[in-house]
Amino acid sequence: MNSSSSDVNQSSSPFCLLGLGYSYNLNTCVLEVSVILFLTILIISGNLVVIFVFHCAPLLHHHTTSHFIQTMAYADLLVGVSCLVPSLSLLHYLKGLDEELTCKVFVYLVSVLKSVSMASLACISVDRYIAITRPFSYATLVTPCRLRVCIGLIWLYSALIFLPSLFGWGKPGYHGDIFCWCATSWQTDPCFSSFIVAVLYAPATLTVCFTYGSIFLICRQHTRKIIQRLTRFGPQGNERGERGEGCLDKRYAMVLFRITSVFYVLWMPYIVYFLLESAGLYCDLVASFLTTWLAISNSFCNCLIYSLSNSMFRKGLGRLFTSLFSPCLELDCCTEGKKGPAPPSQRPAQAC
Repeated sequence: MNSSSSDVNQSSSPFCLLGLGYSYNLNTCVLEVSVILFLTILIISGNLVVIFVFHCAPLLHHHTTSHFIQTMAYADLLVGVSCLVPSLSLLHYLKGLDEELTCKVFVYLVSVLKSVSMASLACISVDRYIAITRPFSYATLVTPCRLRVCIGLIWLYSALIFLPSLFGWGKPGYHGDIFCWCATSWQTDPCFSSFIVAVLYAPATLTVCFTYGSIFLICRQHTRKIIQRLTRFGPQGNERGERGEGCLDKRYAMVLFRITSVFYVLWMPYIVYFLLESAGLYCDLVASFLTTWLAISNSFCNCLIYSLSNSMFRKGLGRLFTSLFSPCLELDCCTEGKKGPAPPSQRPAQAC
């Protein structure tokens, strides 16, 4: 009798990946809900700020990489919005949905969006490589039309490579493992995992390593030549301009390199676990949860790094906050219009 009642309690209790933090009062996995909701709020708010700053600061559009960064911001924003699905599921708001279909669609969407971010980072590195190695032909090689085509191809390519997972060929990730069916019934396939590594992870990583390695090598050689000229002939006007331009290119490359480095640092545990689990060498639900949501947290880290590293972005962010939180003179204007114009000595210095 006792054993049957315990079996009923176990079957009625929700599925918790971490195995702890289950609250009988709330009938949910509190720890998992807290982690997912916290990351969701950070990702949505951070990327909304980035998008608003880019729309309010026209100087940020000086570099063509801003188009790729905005693409990443929109993709990361959609990641944050899609993360509401596991949160609502853990809070029992999605009881009427088919768990298998919800799991597959959710994992597919998150995988596509993160693939867009990874491909955008690779395109940013190629863009900076062309700008530094071919500065005179850069404007003819990288045009707005080609940028739009490239961004469209990134979205199309990302959607196509993960499409087989919707039809039963492999599991692209562990983002939906908060669903019991996802964690227990949907298994990874070594062939599909190798396919994803071959068409996405490996090309993007090799492209980033080659381009940024070449960029820093070129910048070092350029700086060394300028220093040798300065020591031999003394400072000259055109050399100062070349040195300043080289420093600006190197600084901007460093900002993008930091974003890329943090992306791969946060994603590397997930990729390693993905390969080990697909090969059948290691399988652990806690490890899959931690590595997956550590990788998803990169959607917020992109905004944080860019805001801390780019001075122009910080200025645009400051202007956005001052326009939102500074005291508005609109009320004074309205009251002034009702009472009549004030004498010039009493008028405010700023215009409404």
